[in-house]
Amino acid sequence: MKLDFFPAGERRVPAAPRLHRCSVKSETDRLTDVLLCRPSFLEPVPCCSVTRESLRDGFATSIPAALAQHAALQAALERQGVQCHFVAPDPAMPDMCFTRDALLTTPWGLLALKPAAVHRQSEAEIALKALRVIGAPLAARVRRGSAEGGDIAIVRDGLVIIGCSGERTDEQGADSVAEIFRGQGWDVIIYRFDPHFLHLDTQFAMVGDGLALVCSDVLSDDFLALLGRHGIETIPVSYKEARALGCNILALGDRRVLTAASNHRVNALLNARNYTVEALELDQFTRCGGGVHCLTMPLARTAA
Repeated sequence: MKLDFFPAGERRVPAAPRLHRCSVKSETDRLTDVLLCRPSFLEPVPCCSVTRESLRDGFATSIPAALAQHAALQAALERQGVQCHFVAPDPAMPDMCFTRDALLTTPWGLLALKPAAVHRQSEAEIALKALRVIGAPLAARVRRGSAEGGDIAIVRDGLVIIGCSGERTDEQGADSVAEIFRGQGWDVIIYRFDPHFLHLDTQFAMVGDGLALVCSDVLSDDFLALLGRHGIETIPVSYKEARALGCNILALGDRRVLTAASNHRVNALLNARNYTVEALELDQFTRCGGGVHCLTMPLARTAA
């Protein structure tokens, strides 16, 4: 079915040679292209419980340390054959390095989201401008409510889960995203949770085909049972581990993942399941409430 989500006056941008495809059908397919933003202006913005706790403990970001950790993330991605694309940092947007939230790559191209946080509301347009240069096509926009990428998990071809806290992604925003996927025949699960947890990807993340990390201490029994009915096996992560971004991992496909080095038990569990785990020092970001999943916005994945 041909997609036509564009309002009058908004036109497609033809693909450029540097990005041969822009499509994600599953968070666990092989990652080939990703959008990053250097943390040149990272600050602990007190808009989530983790960051507020860090500030109470006296935490302050070190930009040199954050840049070094981000460079190590880029190097790890490139070692795994992932092409890294960049949006320029902006001093007015200290959270812009968390590229996951402003845009989502769907099977049909980019979906421009609507971040709720006031300091993040221009991020989508800035990222889209950068991506037009490499030819990434805009497929649709969220025009009602608010929706952020950390709340959206493309589980597999035909199934998407949308988290809804009522604050970062609200009911209207969740419904707007759901309409796009349902309109293409996909199954959609909307999971409502307490805003204490900021985004769904602090509690739930796909690791591989049919396998997910879940914060079983906080996710509802009904939701966990629903995952089982959809054939998704779960690895429990404790509340304390989830607060340290233990669920917030990046699946690279082919049983490879990037994680935070601080989550020793979770990393050992993944190793025991024959996943290749590359653990990175990310404390400058986890203390600000974001992990490796937050720092990366997949632009293209291919099925193995």
